[in-house]
Amino acid sequence: MATLSDVAKKANVSKMTVSRVINHPETVTDELKKLVLSAMKELNYIPNYAARALVQNRTQVVKLLILEEMDTTEPYYMNLLTGISRELDRHHFALQLVTRKSLNIGKCDGIIATGLRKTDFEGVIKAFEKPVVVFGQNEMGYDFIDVDNQKGAFMATRHVMGLGEREVVFFGIDLDEPFERSREKGYTQAMNEGLRQTNIFRMENSSKKGECLAREILQSLCYPAAFVCASDRIALGVIRAVQSLGKRIPEDAAVTGFDGVFLDRISSPRLTTVRQPVVEMGEACARTLLKKINEDGAAQGNQFFEPELIVRGSTL
Repeated sequence: MATLSDVAKKANVSKMTVSRVINHPETVTDELKKLVLSAMKELNYIPNYAARALVQNRTQVVKLLILEEMDTTEPYYMNLLTGISRELDRHHFALQLVTRKSLNIGKCDGIIATGLRKTDFEGVIKAFEKPVVVFGQNEMGYDFIDVDNQKGAFMATRHVMGLGEREVVFFGIDLDEPFERSREKGYTQAMNEGLRQTNIFRMENSSKKGECLAREILQSLCYPAAFVCASDRIALGVIRAVQSLGKRIPEDAAVTGFDGVFLDRISSPRLTTVRQPVVEMGEACARTLLKKINEDGAAQGNQFFEPELIVRGSTL
C-alpha cells in the first residue's frame, strides 16, 4: 500500500507539501495540488483520515441540531440535510443529527443549529464549547446563513400588486423572530411604496389555521383579493378556503407562499412562491462551520442568499 513518502517521491515534492494538499488545500497553489493529486491517483493512495483526526484531536463529526418539530417541516429539512451532508462529505466529515434530548450523545468538532428561538441562545447554544453556525438569521451575534426574507416578501407583494386593484392581505407566522419580522417588513415596504394600506394577520404555521382564518376573512373582503403568505403551508390552507367558498384562483383571490421546497408543487393550482435555495444554503452552513473549525472558532460573519419568485397558477 502506498505511503505519504511514496506520493511525495512520485510528485517530487516534500512530505509536508503532500500533507498540506490533504489537510489544508487552500494553502497550496493549484499547480502543486494538481501534481500531488495526480500522484495520489496513480499510486491509489488513500489518506488515513481517522489517523489525521487523531493527530489533530478531532472527531471528524459535525452535529446538526434541530430544535423544532420535524414532522411539520420535513421536506424543508431533507433539502437542508442534503446540502450539509454533501459539503461535509467533500471534506470527509460525518454528520450526526441531534435534538434537544440527544444533544449530549457523542463528541463533535462543531455544530450547525436550526429552528432556534430566542430562549435557545441563552439556554442551549451559549453552553456549547465548540464552534457554532446557525441556519437562520439571529440577533445574538452568532454566524448565520439565511435567505433575504425581506426581499422575498417584497417581491411576492409587488407581484400581486401588479395583478390590478386588489386588497392585499399578509398572513404571517405568529413568532417574534427575525425571519418573520423580515417577511412582514418586505410586505409592508411594498405596500407603502404602492401607497396601499397594510392588513396583517398572524397565526400558527399550519395549513388548517390558514384555511380557517382565510375562510373567516374572505366573508368580508372585497374581491378580487390577494394573500401574501409567510409559508407555503399557510398558503395551501388559503387555497382550500378560497375553493371551498366557490371562488376562483387567481381571478377572485391570488395566493403566494414562501419556501418553495415541496408543498408548492402539490397544490392545485400550483402555488406561486418565494423559493429558498435550501440545498445551497446547507452547503454554505457546512462550509462556514468547517472554516470556523480550522480557524479555531474565529467569527465568519453572515451570508444572505437571494430568493427567487416562482410564478405559477395561483397568481396567473
